Amino acid sequence: MDEFIENLASSKDKGVKNLTLKEQDMISLCQMTKHVVMSQSVLLELEGPLKVCGDTHGQFRDLLRLFDLCGKPDTTNFLFLGDYVDRGKQSLEVISLLFGYKVKYPTTFFLLRGNHECQAITRIYGFFDECKRRFNVKLWKCFLDVFNCLPVAAVIENQIFCCHGGISPDNLEDLKQRIRSIPRPTDVPEDGILCDLLWADPLNPETGFAPNERGVSYVFSPEIVDRFLSRFGLDLMVRAHQVVEDGYEFFANRSFVTIFSAPNYCGEFDNAGGIFCLSRTVSYKPDTNEEEIDLEGSFQILYPETRKRSSARRSNSILRK
Repeated sequence: MDEFIENLASSKDKGVKNLTLKEQDMISLCQMTKHVVMSQSVLLELEGPLKVCGDTHGQFRDLLRLFDLCGKPDTTNFLFLGDYVDRGKQSLEVISLLFGYKVKYPTTFFLLRGNHECQAITRIYGFFDECKRRFNVKLWKCFLDVFNCLPVAAVIENQIFCCHGGISPDNLEDLKQRIRSIPRPTDVPEDGILCDLLWADPLNPETGFAPNERGVSYVFSPEIVDRFLSRFGLDLMVRAHQVVEDGYEFFANRSFVTIFSAPNYCGEFDNAGGIFCLSRTVSYKPDTNEEEIDLEGSFQILYPETRKRSSARRSNSILRK
């Protein structure tokens, strides 16, 4: 596994051209990754410090730049929010490197499922064609077997809820129980809580829920975000799923943030890529020696390579405990 990761992570061409990947290596990688993710919950409960990343969509060169900016997984904890494949030209390199890191660092490197990690979407938007062109349909099915087992949500420090898409009418009650009841392996259904966790979007200024223009799931208002966070004692929701110009974008009075980590998405948008950085400091009360945890959120920005600035950090103290 070390050699496999090293060959990808230290690519001399840095994503300029497709790497020489071996089919059997990727089949074995899928089997190992499936074993690891199935040994963990469909709802992850995590602690900081942690760096949270949004869509990467087959942009392998930018994924390597992201790790150069944020730190490698041997020293930095990561949570990715899905949409690893499709759109970009090197989905196999992206998903292979991420799966490799998941196998090597199972307790500090986490991958959630996005709406593109399913049979129907990958069949249309590029990953199926890439697998078939470079290898065969069998390999595509091996990756699908893992996609159908990925966790779908995470709660960080009992304060931050993370998923790819958004809030469901079905998860306004018994959130953790409802998510934990999602079976695995499973494809993504056309409706219900799993569909909404992967597909739903925020929308202003409508109230409540409304049909999503994507034709799948819902859009939801700031009022729904407030109800959701209050109902479950949460402070913040972090999700991906939509291109945002600066790499991150707040909603609902900064209690909800969209993260998108593929800069210059599809070579068309000239957007920056964002990474949410959660720091964690532990102190102790002098009189009782009781533990106090202080959390603080900031953002690292991965600019398109066409811009003069390649990276930056923006401090936004949006969380404290």
